[in-house]
Formats: sequence, C-alpha cells, structure tokens
Amino acid sequence: MTDDTSVLTLKNLVFEPLLRWDKGSVSPGLFSHWTHTEDGCNWAFHIREGAVFHDGKRCVAEDIISFLNGILDAVDTFGMKWSYARYLKDARISADSDAILCVSNPKPIADIVDIFSEFYICRLDANGRPLLGTGSYRVSDYEPQKNVLLEKTNGASGPDRILALAEKHADMRYEQLRSGYVDAASNLERVDKALDFSPDYQWGKAVNTLSVMYYLNCSKGIFQSPAARFAVNHAVDSQAIADGIFRGLAVPSSTVVSPFHMGAVQANLSPIPFDRQKARRLLDGLDTSAEIELRTPTFMPERAPEISRFVAESLEAVGLKVSIKTELDRPEYARQIGRKEMGDMAIFDSSPHSTYRILNDKISSATKAVWWQGYHDDETEALIAAANETVDNSDRARAYARCLKRLQQNPPWLYLVHPVDVFAARKDLRGLSIDHKGTLNIF
Repeated sequence: MTDDTSVLTLKNLVFEPLLRWDKGSVSPGLFSHWTHTEDGCNWAFHIREGAVFHDGKRCVAEDIISFLNGILDAVDTFGMKWSYARYLKDARISADSDAILCVSNPKPIADIVDIFSEFYICRLDANGRPLLGTGSYRVSDYEPQKNVLLEKTNGASGPDRILALAEKHADMRYEQLRSGYVDAASNLERVDKALDFSPDYQWGKAVNTLSVMYYLNCSKGIFQSPAARFAVNHAVDSQAIADGIFRGLAVPSSTVVSPFHMGAVQANLSPIPFDRQKARRLLDGLDTSAEIELRTPTFMPERAPEISRFVAESLEAVGLKVSIKTELDRPEYARQIGRKEMGDMAIFDSSPHSTYRILNDKISSATKAVWWQGYHDDETEALIAAANETVDNSDRARAYARCLKRLQQNPPWLYLVHPVDVFAARKDLRGLSIDHKGTLNIF
C-alpha cells in the first residue's frame, strides 16, 4: 500500500482508519473515542461498538496490535524502513480489554492521533491476502493492477457494487468516461493537455496536501548558507509553475506543509514572493562559482523534468550555474535521497498529512531521520521540541504554527506548489466528493 490517491480511495472504502484525518485534526474512525492523562503520556482508545471484519469476526484490540506490529516491522514501497517504529520505539501498546487499546509513553505523545490516522486496519483472508477490513465495502473479486470489485456490507449509503479499474494513463481514463465505459474517472489533472472541464460531466477538485518541493543539500555546498536557500526561493516563480506547467491545477507553497496541515491556519502564511533582484542581493558575497547539481526523476512528482528545467533556468537567471542529472529508476532515486546522495538539490514530493511527521522525518536535526538533508537551526529545533510535548489540540496547532513561520524565514527546501486533484463523473451520478488527501469519497 502507498499513499497514492487511488489507493487511498480504495483503502477508505474497504478498511477503516483508526482515526480519520480532517484538515489537520482527527475525528473518530475505527476508534469511536479516546482519553488521555493530563501529561499526555497515557492514552486509551475505544473500538467502535459493533466493528466486525468482512468474514464476521469481531474486531478486538489484539487485532489492531497485530496489525501495528506488522507495520512497525515492515518497509515502504521503496524498500525503506517506515518511520513509525522510531515514533513508537519507547511506547508500550497493550489491550486493556477487547474493546480498549492503550498506549503508554515516557514522554507526551499527543501526536499518536496523527500517527493513528494513517493506519487502515486489515486482516489476511483465507488466501493470505490482506483484504479483510471493517469498512462499508468488502472485496469480492480482485486482479492486481487490473481491477477490484467491491460489494456493500451493511446498510450504509452508497452503491451496492463498485468496480474500480486500473488505467495508467489519464487521457485514457477521460476517454473511458466520455465513451460511457466508466461512470467516473479520477486523477484527471494528469492529462497531457489542459482539461476542457466539459459541461457534459460533473467535476470535483481539491488542493492536495502533497508538496512538490526541492530538498536543498544543507550539509555541503552553497545551500549550507541560509541566505542561499532564501535566495532560490525568491528566484523561482512558483505561480508561473502552477499556471504554466500545471495548467492552473496547483497553488504555490508557503512552507513545509500545505494550507490544510495542523498549524497552517494559525501560521497564516503567504508564499515567499518571486523577486529576482532580492535573490541576487542575497547571493552577493557568496561563492557561486561551483556548478549546482540538480537531480530529478521522470515522475513522482508529476512533470518533474519540466519543473526541473524551469527551476534550472530560473536559478541561472540570478547568476547560478546549474546542471540537471536525471534518474530513470524512481525507487532507486528515493533510496538515493534517503542515503543523502542528492547532489545540491533534488525534486521530491512530500506527502504525509501529519505536520508532526514532516517536522520529525524531514526537518529535525535531533532525529536526523531518513529524509533529513543536513538542515540545522537552533530556533527551529527548539520550536519542534516544544510542539512535540504539547498535548492540548489548540495549543499544539499554535506550537506548530510557530515552527511553520520559522521554516519560511529560514527555509530548508525550495518551496514550489501543492497540486490540485481532479475527478469527473456522469452528471446524474450522485454521492461523490474529493478531499484534500485526494481521496474520492463515494457515499
């Protein structure tokens, strides 16, 4: 399983997340409610009454613990260890009863709710496939990379059956809708030409929490300098990338997270303005003689080569010398970035919808986690530590806002855009919506 939006859509139908993410906050999912001690070190999560897997087995705390243990020992799509084991390395997860799961940690762990919103609980079926969930739909037929047939399991709203077809090319998905072969098509923002938004169909779109950005190598080279990092953020016109390369289906970024992450509303930031003169002034006095190596894959993020050409030209316009190095193997590209083999700057897509995860996986020099690229700022580190120990939800949002503001003042990345996800469907089809994670909700 990955966090690709099509996969999230299917997971959301078949499995229940422990908690549901909603614009930076969480609401009940498989857990109906939860409590914690005042110090935020001990948490109790209650499984919703009547939760059963699709084979009729009651969902109990031990099922969730078994799933969590599997995740903590697993690797991601690129063969790299998940960060969840690091988050929970000191935590004790136990069953207080069949209906209550407890988490105890030596330090406050309010971000457990963010972490739990990413876990969609499943069990193995008779064939050893992880397809049994507690969601509104069960898998009745499945051909990997081809199709999956879902059938409604209870009296919830929504169609009785959903057939999801895998089609790699966005233009073909749109053509399947126009020909009447399918009722709805997702991820149409990826078509080769500008979408026509034909009035013959209903359309839905939402800004995604995903950030298209460049890691800047803060360990060596010119981007050890905060002035240089700030300069390249002024040198690149992110609005032009949104309007041109993404054909209007993107919005410029302001900091390390989207406008929908926890703390973003409280931070109330605008994008760093495009200003070539200021970029040149910031570069004055720095040694700009060395060529900057810009690294890019061919996809993930979408349009990565076109973005990289635009960024290279933008940096050259303010006096920097840039070469582009393209990696054709996308999983290997991710592994290289994880090994800190990133050149001077490398385009990437930052996908977690948890502010906690982004700060601790990608920014913090205390953790120096897999995606950290050498950034260190004492003020940022102190703000992250304070946010990590804040328990009250409103206080935690304000604490994260202070982190996000500081990370605009002293950026670790080149901030670019958040893509807009688009679906289209028959006009008479009701009960479809899309959220900021890109999940197509069917109800």
